[in-house]
Amino acid sequence: MLSDPKKFLTPAGSFLRKSSLDELPQLWSILNGDMSFVGPRPALFNQDDLILLRTENGIDQLVPGLTGWAQINGRDELPIPEKVKLDIEYLHQKSLFFDIKIIFLTFLKVVRRDGVTH
Repeated sequence: MLSDPKKFLTPAGSFLRKSSLDELPQLWSILNGDMSFVGPRPALFNQDDLILLRTENGIDQLVPGLTGWAQINGRDELPIPEKVKLDIEYLHQKSLFFDIKIIFLTFLKVVRRDGVTH
């Protein structure tokens, strides 16, 4: 949301972001049961439009995830309606096999650093 995020990013922070290691603290939330490995990514506090669309479509009933269907299909580059559309697809297709597929595809995205903007 910053106009020039690189201005505020340290070399160590840049490495953590590009390698997605900045996501590791969320493992604590998974262990506590507040998150899952796979599910819709938590919305930011100021994403009222995303929260509203997710609530209208029942996505708010899913446990938020470390990764999700929208994550591997565009990450932050997706407009909010497209992100919600992918969350709805996940809601309807949710299964162990689909979650394993998402985890595998996430691993590939992280290794390739796809979709990391800063």
